[in-house]
Amino acid sequence: MRARDLATEYPVLPLDSDALDAARLLAEQRLPGVLVLDAAGEPYAILPASRLVGLLVPGYVIDDPALAAVIDEPHADRLCRALAGRTVRECLPREKAVPSVADPDDTALEVAALMARERSPLVAVVERPGGRSTTATARPRLLGVITASHLLEQLLGVA
Repeated sequence: MRARDLATEYPVLPLDSDALDAARLLAEQRLPGVLVLDAAGEPYAILPASRLVGLLVPGYVIDDPALAAVIDEPHADRLCRALAGRTVRECLPREKAVPSVADPDDTALEVAALMARERSPLVAVVERPGGRSTTATARPRLLGVITASHLLEQLLGVA
């Protein structure tokens, strides 16, 4: 099985998307992260859901976890305001999670090795001009995303 066969539609966001909308998307679809695209539509970064959760927690609570137990629910409900007015670009880690990219003709084992090496829950499948794939396009084209859970499902189905 090739990467092009494993790739599925997956939510992607442009860099300047609203961070609160990104959080809602991740929550509603229970995603581990979202693929962020640059202005040219190419994979730019992965925004992990855990990063957004981390941005919701005040620094003083991260420094002293015991404070989390004494913060009341009404205050906790206001935590999401930390994302209001921010963009996805502003929420990316300083050392952004560079997305793993597979060629459409990569095998399932090549994709698995890439995921393991990069410790990435997602791999973008991108067709590039002059790449290994048999179909050349004028500019890179995102074919879809392979998630670790989908890859496991496919690999376990073969076993």
